[in-house]
Amino acid sequence: MRSLGSVGLDGATGRASLHTLFSTFPRGRPGAGLLLLRAAVGITAASEGLFCLGEISSSSGHSAAEWTFGVALIVSGAALVLGCLTPIAGFLAALCFLAIYLKWVPGFATGAHDASVLAFGGMVAAISIVLIGPGAFSLDAYLFGRREIVIPPSVHPPEP
Repeated sequence: MRSLGSVGLDGATGRASLHTLFSTFPRGRPGAGLLLLRAAVGITAASEGLFCLGEISSSSGHSAAEWTFGVALIVSGAALVLGCLTPIAGFLAALCFLAIYLKWVPGFATGAHDASVLAFGGMVAAISIVLIGPGAFSLDAYLFGRREIVIPPSVHPPEP
């Protein structure tokens, strides 16, 4: 028996199942807590991405990798806030926060904006979102969440 969090092949069709990306969709207070956690990490990632793009546009000599980094932060932050493909967006945000923490991105390593402590907290929170799941208040829950299957009664009675 396979756990819901593992990624594997569907026995009937041999294809990878989409629902294995998401472990749980808690409702109520735990779901609201996940919504707040996703919003905090997503808004932080998006604002750091906007800061990165603002620094790039105000000075010259920046590479395409720095532009890509800023856009990746904005996209992953927006996806986390919406709860869209949460494990992938959380992993991307965690990688970007790791790059900021290790000062791989020069724009964050200089000046008055030293974001290493913020990046470490964002990285830990993004990893926790990946491990816990998106929660019930997300697009993932709407698109891939649990469904109730209603089987109508048979028109023909069963044969003895």
